[in-house]
Amino acid sequence: MEIDSGNTAWILTSAALVLLMTPGLAFFYGGMSRAKSVLNMMMMSFVSMSIVSMVWVLWGYSVAFGEGGVPAFFGGLDALGLVGLEAEGEGYPSLAFVAFQATFAIITVALISGAVADRTKFMTWCVFVPLWLTLVYLPICHWVWHAEGWIFKLGAIDFAGGTVVHINAGCAALALALVLGRRKGWPKEPMRPHNLPFVLLGAGLLWFGWFGFNGGSALAANESAALAFVNTLVATGAAGFAWIMVEKLRDGAATTLGIASGIVAGLVAITPAAASMTPLGALVLGLVAGAVCAVAVGLKYRLGYDDSLDVVGVHLVGGIIGALAIGVFGSLAGTVPAASLLSDGSAVLLGKQAAAIGATMAYSFIVTFILGKVLDMTMGFRVDEEAEATGIDIAEHAESAYDLNTSSTGGLGGPTAAPIAGDIKKVEADA
Repeated sequence: MEIDSGNTAWILTSAALVLLMTPGLAFFYGGMSRAKSVLNMMMMSFVSMSIVSMVWVLWGYSVAFGEGGVPAFFGGLDALGLVGLEAEGEGYPSLAFVAFQATFAIITVALISGAVADRTKFMTWCVFVPLWLTLVYLPICHWVWHAEGWIFKLGAIDFAGGTVVHINAGCAALALALVLGRRKGWPKEPMRPHNLPFVLLGAGLLWFGWFGFNGGSALAANESAALAFVNTLVATGAAGFAWIMVEKLRDGAATTLGIASGIVAGLVAITPAAASMTPLGALVLGLVAGAVCAVAVGLKYRLGYDDSLDVVGVHLVGGIIGALAIGVFGSLAGTVPAASLLSDGSAVLLGKQAAAIGATMAYSFIVTFILGKVLDMTMGFRVDEEAEATGIDIAEHAESAYDLNTSSTGGLGGPTAAPIAGDIKKVEADA
């Protein structure tokens, strides 16, 4: 088939947008973490970019999208090293699709890290990344997005990764949080975000990159990409607003952390449904996701698991809402039509969506928990108490994000005053 240069350009641009989401996530997570662990938190995202890109070329793409293997569950080894794909294409070069899908794998792994902030050994994380990608992400990706995958054949809809990315990462995050256990002092000690401007910057970058995440999943510059683009805009805006309205009613104040978290919740929820809803449906979905996720993040205090940065409450819950919403009020007018309860009066699609969600949750949680336990018993997954107390950045990376104890030179050449002792103590206390 002749290569369409416009579609190819859109796919490659979308791949670049999705890759930018991982540095955006690093800022989002880094700002939410404590000052003494911000570098470790950001490094977990950046090293995921490094490791996953190598694994994807060597065997990752082949297991996820290759032919052969056990077709319903995982691909074969026909595309190891991407050999032979350089000249292939179906309207766009095969390598454009390879690049686009690689960025999805990267962000999925990085998402998990937020649940185990402030207490994770960096080198164990580096071993976890390729193992989890191989054992968990690649099979689920094949189930949902390969034409022979059993969830694909079932007829469940996941346009851009509600199950593959968000529900998958959310369940894995919960499993790892249980393996590593609670942070010292949690939940009695306040563990507030140390840099809210970082959080807002990260949320903005995620929203920007997500237009490639959802719009690019059309794999063409067409009506489906345009619908996904508009739905991503409106659902995200609605979710951010709904979250801060819940905060205002519940706590008396609308916060910057709240609107940033609501933005991400909306992005997550619209991901599987981006081409199966009208813009009005996307607006309703955003309002529901923002409000429900704002409440769901509090579940960790009731249930006792320490999900440091609310991966479960935002990504798992938001992903479930978005995937189920397709079966409840998805539209036949979408570019990926959904015969939902509202549009068709049928619960068949809702049942298929629930089956896909359940299978993804069970597989991701069980395999991740076992993998985490094995690594914890062999390498150790959690830093020691001293490193956790004094600062994981120093212990794991021999660096500190902020030098609060020395003076610096002002922009005009004169010395500036060092922070006063009270400010230092306050920062250290918050950290």
